[in-house]
Amino acid sequence: MKTILCFGDSNTWGFDPQSILAPHPQRHAPDKRWTGVLAAQLGEGFRIIEEGQNGRTTVHDDPLNVARNGKAYLPACLESHMPIDLVLLMLGTNDLKSMFNVPAGEIAAGAAVLARLILASAAGPQNRAPKLLLLCPPAIGDLSHLPDLQAKIPQGAQRSADFPRCYEAVARNLGCAYFNVQEVVKPSPKDGIHLELEDHARLGMALASRVRELLA
Repeated sequence: MKTILCFGDSNTWGFDPQSILAPHPQRHAPDKRWTGVLAAQLGEGFRIIEEGQNGRTTVHDDPLNVARNGKAYLPACLESHMPIDLVLLMLGTNDLKSMFNVPAGEIAAGAAVLARLILASAAGPQNRAPKLLLLCPPAIGDLSHLPDLQAKIPQGAQRSADFPRCYEAVARNLGCAYFNVQEVVKPSPKDGIHLELEDHARLGMALASRVRELLA
């Protein structure tokens, strides 16, 4: 049995963009999220652990939300689920918030901190490090119809467009596998951030092929 840990934010949690203005966030059904599609595509012999959290950052403490720092939670998460064969890491979207005021390169550097924790851990089989697939987060779309959200993520589309270049450089420097999510999915026009069902399906199927290669 191969264990795959998917460590991410609301797009791993399965946030439904149709609920962006609702009092409480709604999520896509388990089998419709990209993690569920990945599990179905891989079939028997694989166990998918879904570790998504709304608002999770790479290394930043959010003063308006408790326990969103990915760096703080990751070590316990790795130990809890060990042995882990492969970690899929997709974080950085929430680092675009104005309160953090960091460019794409520093956001990718935050992802690199988490990547190094994974690659230096003993959370894999036989107390070795798991394999790592670093995912470039999806692009940010048009937020002009949601002025409050646009104020929270200023110039989101332009800044997230720099993610592929920055994340690929991190993966190259660390020697880990890389996947550009932006080549496969686009954010929902409803909220400009989260994925609709069809994009969850596309992402899950695309990642299944990559995972098979890495765990062959």
